Amino acid sequence: MSQIAAKTYETTPARKVAFLGLGVMGYPMAGHLARAGHHVTVYNRSAAKAAAWVAECPGNASAPTPREAAAGADIVFACVGNDADLRSVVLGPDSAFAGMKPGAIFVDHTTASAEVARELYAQAQKLGLHFVDAPVSGGQAGAQNGMLTVMCGGDAAAFDAVKPAAMAFSRAFTLLGASGAGQLAKMVNQICIAGLVQGLSEAIAFGQQAGLDMHQVLDVIGKGAAQSWQMDNRGKTMADDKFEFGFAVDWMRKDLGLVLDEAKRNGALLPVTALVDQFYADVQKMGGGRWDTSSLIRRLR
Repeated sequence: MSQIAAKTYETTPARKVAFLGLGVMGYPMAGHLARAGHHVTVYNRSAAKAAAWVAECPGNASAPTPREAAAGADIVFACVGNDADLRSVVLGPDSAFAGMKPGAIFVDHTTASAEVARELYAQAQKLGLHFVDAPVSGGQAGAQNGMLTVMCGGDAAAFDAVKPAAMAFSRAFTLLGASGAGQLAKMVNQICIAGLVQGLSEAIAFGQQAGLDMHQVLDVIGKGAAQSWQMDNRGKTMADDKFEFGFAVDWMRKDLGLVLDEAKRNGALLPVTALVDQFYADVQKMGGGRWDTSSLIRRLR
C-alpha cells in the first residue's frame, strides 16, 4: 500500500531536487515532490528502501551517497534522525555539501538543535551554498497527506526560492527568522504538545475513574474551550487504550531533550515540560518507546 496519499498540487516550475532520508516522514515527502512534477533523486542508508521508493515513483532515481544524490540539484531536502545523522549527510567527502553546485539550497526538515542549524548555515555560506532549517509538524499522517506545517529559519531569498517546491508536501511553509528560528519554533510546538497530552491524559483517567462515558464526554467538551487537536485526534483512542500511531515516545523524548538543553542556554523556565519528559521516561520503562505520545495515560492506569 502506498505511503503517499493523493493530493492536488499547485502548478510550479519543475526543479531538480534531492531528498536525503526516507523514513516515515521523508518517504512520503519525497513522493509528493515527485508527484508534483519535480525530478527527484533520493538517498537512504538502506538502499532497499530507496529502490522501493523509485519503484513507487518511476522516472526518478536513487543514489548511493548524499554527494551523488545532491549533484546538480537546485534544492536538497533532508529529513533524518538527529544532529549526528544530519552532520553525517551534510559534512564530509561523500556528503551533500561536497556535491552541491554553487548557489544550491539545502533544506533540513530534521528536528534538530538550533545550534547545529546555525553551524551548518555558516558552513554553507563559506561554500557558496544556502541552508534553511525547516522542521515539520503534522506527524506521519501529515507527511502522507502532504499537509505538513513547516517552520523555517534562514535567509529570505533562499526561503522564497524553496517554498513553491516545498508546498508539494506542506499546508503552511513559513519563515520565522534567521538561521535556527525554525528549530526554536519546533521546540515551542513540542512544549505545547507535552503539556496538552498530559492534561488530556489526566482528564480522561479522571473521567473513567468517575464512571463517565468518555467518548460522550469528549464529544461534548470538544465543542467548548477544552477543544484541541490532541483531543480531536487522540482523545477517544486514549480512552480505548490504543496507541499505534505515528509519533513515538522515543522521538518525543529526543525532541524534549533538545528543548531542555536549549532552555538551559537561554534561561527559560520549563517546569511542566521537564516533568512530562520524565513521565515519558516512565512510559519507555514500561516498554512503550514505540507507542504514540498519547500513551502518557498508561502511567495513570
